[in-house]
Amino acid sequence: MIHLPSHSLPLPLKCSFWAAALLLIVFFLFPLLVVFGVSLASRGLYGGVEWVGTLENYRRLADPLLGMIFLRSILFASMTTLVCALVGFPLAYAVARVSQRWQLVFLTLVMIPFWTNFLVRTYAWILILRADGVFNSLLIQLGVQSEPLSLLFTDFAVGIGLVYGYLPFMVLPLIVAIERIPPQLEEAAYDLYASMGGMFRHVILPLSKPGFIAGGVLVFIPSLGAFITPYLLGGGQKMLIGTLIQQEFLISRDWPFGSALSFGLMGIVLMLGFVVSRTFLGRSAR
Repeated sequence: MIHLPSHSLPLPLKCSFWAAALLLIVFFLFPLLVVFGVSLASRGLYGGVEWVGTLENYRRLADPLLGMIFLRSILFASMTTLVCALVGFPLAYAVARVSQRWQLVFLTLVMIPFWTNFLVRTYAWILILRADGVFNSLLIQLGVQSEPLSLLFTDFAVGIGLVYGYLPFMVLPLIVAIERIPPQLEEAAYDLYASMGGMFRHVILPLSKPGFIAGGVLVFIPSLGAFITPYLLGGGQKMLIGTLIQQEFLISRDWPFGSALSFGLMGIVLMLGFVVSRTFLGRSAR
């Protein structure tokens, strides 16, 4: 591939290049620089920012308690990504292989949650999981349980909320990846006496890897920084990094430390992204 310098581009492409660069600087780089500057400042007497330079906010990131919060957040995000992949792959395969007419129907059903505010959808799960909610009432009426289960304000509730919220981000890239796999490859696998499991293991899953990688990134990153779902469905009983950052900004009003936590989270995401790219994309290149 030949990379042309910006000065040799035609005028329309040159304008587009500088317009894109300006947008990235204004809406991406400049806000990051502002947050980084705040992370190097001190907390004011009554909260907010006092422009006195210090590295204390980053030294506090070495606290073992914060390490446990980061680790717990990574585990929650990893489990959410894994469950989304296990649930989303069969759904994506079914949608990718149905007729065009039914595919539009199923895609609409997948996208319907995005038509409602995320906060409203999270409150809906509170109505479903609480002691007198829909799920417990159904179990009691069916005679399965005599007493309501304690589902709300648990890790299970947080996991359900995260999977529900981010499952479409896994399904949509998988649909695109599976659609690109010619059905003739599946027929060829069956002609060579492969079982259904063997066909999926040796044909569909390897060729669907770009969809898994894209979906994993789209699910893992927002799950790692989520704060609404853990706060509402978990009751704040187990602190996650997204909830901690929200509390530092809105409750403790320690904006410099909250900014340092945000950059620490960004560093973890970049490090994990580098490891994943070296592990999977590097292996594919070889």
